[in-house]
Amino acid sequence: MRIEVTRDVFRLAQVFTISRGSRTEAKVLTVTIDGRGRGECVPYARYDETLDSVADQIAGLPDNLTRADLQDLLPAGAARNAVDCALWDLEAKQAGKRVWDLMGVPVPHPEITAYTLSLDTPEAMERQAAQNAKRPLLKIKLGTPDDMARLEAVRRGAPDAPIIVDANEGWTADVYADLAPHLIRLGVQMVEQPLPADADDMLAEIARPLPVCADESCHDRASLPGLRGKYDMVNIKLDKTGGLTEALALKRQAVAEGYSVMIGCMVGSSLAMAPATLLAQGVAFTDLDGPLLLAEDRDPPLQFDADGVHPPAAALWG
Repeated sequence: MRIEVTRDVFRLAQVFTISRGSRTEAKVLTVTIDGRGRGECVPYARYDETLDSVADQIAGLPDNLTRADLQDLLPAGAARNAVDCALWDLEAKQAGKRVWDLMGVPVPHPEITAYTLSLDTPEAMERQAAQNAKRPLLKIKLGTPDDMARLEAVRRGAPDAPIIVDANEGWTADVYADLAPHLIRLGVQMVEQPLPADADDMLAEIARPLPVCADESCHDRASLPGLRGKYDMVNIKLDKTGGLTEALALKRQAVAEGYSVMIGCMVGSSLAMAPATLLAQGVAFTDLDGPLLLAEDRDPPLQFDADGVHPPAAALWG
């Protein structure tokens, strides 16, 4: 088995900002196995990952690797994700079938995806909202003590759009408690990771008047016991779970334990999103807009239209 790792850079259509910083490009690793199976990951500094550290993890893998072996050889994270998805793709190509046929599940259908508005000044966010007011779901990046003006501005720019909010661990319990009634007043449907992952116990003690989704607090199935009483929903991302194999298991267990599910992404290309379109079937919220934020993408890219994000063409993945 030959595993190749390449580094790819995709320019963003505009500067993308969250509470932890800004970027103008997406730097990803592409894994190709035996020249056919492909997967992509986005190393994330929040989890102490770099392009070099993730590439080193992949370089240490043995030959004759199986997906079952991989779950024990690498921890949940970007490296395991790219290899796991490449192995799924390779298996489908070798069998001459689509991945969903191998899984024995129905052909995936398009799912409406959120479109993310970058953190900015209230005036700039109002302009972003107005430009995207007709989209079926807007996601607002927040996470500062001064977010009330941003919320009001986005609602002015898109008075009728459904909205979800992502604080990226940027609020304190007091800030969130103050903002929560206004989130409801402004028609926000869900708030994602309002408090830092290592300081979210207060969520079990304060009122949660709208659904709260765990993002940085939820990586894989081992995360679920720590979420009880604090969260209503989990955001499943392939780069956190370490691939599609664990993500499918996490989704099953989360639903069995009573959580709603959101399928999210890092900022990557269509190749990174493609496996996640299978996970997104029937979930509460889908947030696979990474390719929509890029100035350039894979060929062929995922298809986005009024019906949402479509499952990938075989030439892209799976």
